[in-house]
Amino acid sequence: MPLYAIIGTDVADSLSARMASRPAHLARLDILKAEGRLVLAGPFPAIDSVDPGPAGFSGSLIVAEFESLTAAQTWAEADPYRAAGVYAEVSVKPFKHVLP
Repeated sequence: MPLYAIIGTDVADSLSARMASRPAHLARLDILKAEGRLVLAGPFPAIDSVDPGPAGFSGSLIVAEFESLTAAQTWAEADPYRAAGVYAEVSVKPFKHVLP
């Protein structure tokens, strides 16, 4: 199955909405992981720190297998972060895994 990169860009001051919807967001990622389709996922700290504290995050990256670009886009649009207004925008792009 082909890989797709899903890049969500947070709205300003998204930390409280992000934390409130995080369990539902992670539950969807756990399903991809259980199906062996998740390559990596994680947020972009808003500052140069593993734990940005109240600065929060500026977005997220998910790389996973989907049947098609349309399927990846549909999955991304249904993300709880999207519904909660965490993401200002979401872009989905085909991804070619080269290294490691």
